Amino acid sequence: MTSRLALLPLCLLGSAALAAPVLDAAVRQRAEELTQNGMHASLVIAVIDGKDSAVYGFGSVHAGKNIKPGADTVYQIGSITKTMTALLLADAVVEGKVELDAPVAAFLPGYTVPAFDGKTISLLDLATHYSSLPRLPDNFAPQDPANPYADYTAAKQRQFLAAYRLPRAPGTQFDYSNIGYAVLGTALAEQAGGSYEALLQKRIAVPLGMRSTSNQPTHGMRARLAPGHLLTGESTPAWDLNVVAPAGGVYSSARDMVAYLQAYMFKPLRPYALAIQPQRPLAPDGETKIGLAWLLEQRQGHGYAWHSGQTGGYSSYAAFTTDGKRGVVVLTNTARDVDALGLSTLLPGTPLPPLKKPQTAIDVPRAALAEYVGEYPLGTDFTLTVTLGKQGLEAAGTGVGAAPLFASAKDQFFFRAIDAELAFTRDAGGKIISAVLTQGGQDVVLPRKP
Repeated sequence: MTSRLALLPLCLLGSAALAAPVLDAAVRQRAEELTQNGMHASLVIAVIDGKDSAVYGFGSVHAGKNIKPGADTVYQIGSITKTMTALLLADAVVEGKVELDAPVAAFLPGYTVPAFDGKTISLLDLATHYSSLPRLPDNFAPQDPANPYADYTAAKQRQFLAAYRLPRAPGTQFDYSNIGYAVLGTALAEQAGGSYEALLQKRIAVPLGMRSTSNQPTHGMRARLAPGHLLTGESTPAWDLNVVAPAGGVYSSARDMVAYLQAYMFKPLRPYALAIQPQRPLAPDGETKIGLAWLLEQRQGHGYAWHSGQTGGYSSYAAFTTDGKRGVVVLTNTARDVDALGLSTLLPGTPLPPLKKPQTAIDVPRAALAEYVGEYPLGTDFTLTVTLGKQGLEAAGTGVGAAPLFASAKDQFFFRAIDAELAFTRDAGGKIISAVLTQGGQDVVLPRKP
């Protein structure tokens, strides 16, 4: 691929061409590099500046076909879906149909919803990730790791809720939960007397003219869908999220996402304003707050709301300054983080991290690899299990399929299926005692199970 695949504005969504917002030069250069070196199959970056907007595309939607991405190219947006589910909650509150502090059990007849010492899970707890539910349900066991949620049904969600025991009282601690948002979406659909998709279309997509936004993409949307890719560059199907769709199953386009963000930015109606009101802190000693799904931060003197998303073959980022002056959407059909591109577009001058070079794997004798096999738990909800397969070491997290590990040095490994590294530590006697998982700039220490 050559630099000519990085385009001038593909579609002006604002008023006049001369007013089209210009993409920051450093971001443009980085996007060109990322698509040229194969780290991203394609990228679209939408820039909103006041009431003007433009979409810039890089790479090719289909490998070898030189099909350029544009404002109407469809991508799976992953967890940005949560902001839409939260907006449906805000809409129901403004319409007087529910209250934020209402127990979710009131909207789930026939369900047994866990409580802690009589403290119930509220709609607000679910929308702010304060429900005390885990990230993934403990009965999540995908038959197909390439499409892990496809067989997770409403019946399994119901079984999980009936059997789960909360580790702490709801409302006391932030703990990101996909299953929590699945439950919230289920409750809102039940209250509305229809499906999640019907509610999404009626209350968000149709009023905002978002014709390429759906949890159940039409034939026309699928014709414009950018095929997903793993970090290795291999193609992978878009995930079918089934009952977990309210947490990450929506497909959309840059054109639609611009309309979506502008609804928050320009004199927002009450549901949009409520959705970005700070509700709770992300951490007791931190400045980041969470509204209804949206994360609320301050940087360079600007307050902004943001959310990102990732599924098996896609990543996304959406953000806007809360003064309504600037917004950004980044969509890609590769499962590689685009947060840095998004933030640097939103707040020009924000430094981009150094571009990582692809790591080279070294050969390690099979007998030496066996030393790393074991279980590495983190609390009671997550365990990283390292096994020795036919092709070498593999690692699988609780509820997530196994991914190959590749050695870069002694005790140092990296993944190609996800953007993460795994380092093993030893005691004074040379025995492996823990693993350090590095992902998204954070290190998590996982002690080895005896």
